[in-house]
Amino acid sequence: MTEYRRVLLDGAVVETVREGGDLVAGDGRRVPAEGPAHLPPVLPTKIIAVHLNHRSRVEEFRIRLPDTPTYFHKPVSSLNAHGGAVVRPEGCHWLNYEGEIAIVIGRTCRNIAPEEAGEYIGGYTLANDYGLHDFRDTDAGSMLRVKGADTLCPLGPGLVTGWDFRDKRLRTLVNGEVVQDGSTDEMRWDMHYLVADIARTITLVPGDVLLSGTPAGSRPVQPGDVVEVEAEGLGRLRNHVVGGPAGIRRDVGAQPAASEEVLSTALGGDWEFRGIRPPRR
Repeated sequence: MTEYRRVLLDGAVVETVREGGDLVAGDGRRVPAEGPAHLPPVLPTKIIAVHLNHRSRVEEFRIRLPDTPTYFHKPVSSLNAHGGAVVRPEGCHWLNYEGEIAIVIGRTCRNIAPEEAGEYIGGYTLANDYGLHDFRDTDAGSMLRVKGADTLCPLGPGLVTGWDFRDKRLRTLVNGEVVQDGSTDEMRWDMHYLVADIARTITLVPGDVLLSGTPAGSRPVQPGDVVEVEAEGLGRLRNHVVGGPAGIRRDVGAQPAASEEVLSTALGGDWEFRGIRPPRR
């Protein structure tokens, strides 16, 4: 396996290769891996995410998966990097983490079979598919405002090639405490299936990203929290949550809400509390 990271060195964007605890630039400069500011490891033209895929998440929501995956789109303006701040706008309360593994396309890909998909995957990285569930009432289908706000798609720390996605543990930690603990083996549709499914009708180009789903345990985080996602061989993606200096404009569009739909989703599908919800946790 080889890990590539994009970082800022002396004010310039530099592609580096990780060697042990160091990052090595093409000109030989060597810096500690956690020293420089990180950038997203890839620059996709599109970010596509599967709604539900992990068995534990499906059981948490007490639902049944459809016969085939469903997807939503995160705009590229939502990109963030390892070490970056994730912004929760003023007036919003239900910002949830979702630790995931991101598939990165390496070759232009269209109309392929699942068994061919591995040839078109350039590598993998970690992702945190943050969701602003305050908008769940109005964007439940498209997820645009829920999942597409600025800073809500951290990727990193690096792009890892030659990584086998099978039987890998995936964990999320908040302030050092494990809050999600799953495995790629609980995915209903594996990485190759997801790539082939999307590529039936959408051309995928190098750098494009597919988010493969999250296990159970997604919950809201607050400004000041540090959220980390880790998987064997992919390292650890770390971000911190900050409060935005400005609120959501009130003269246009739907406003942040705390309906039962919002709360039940943000708090993990606790549908049994509809209408008799206990005090806010």
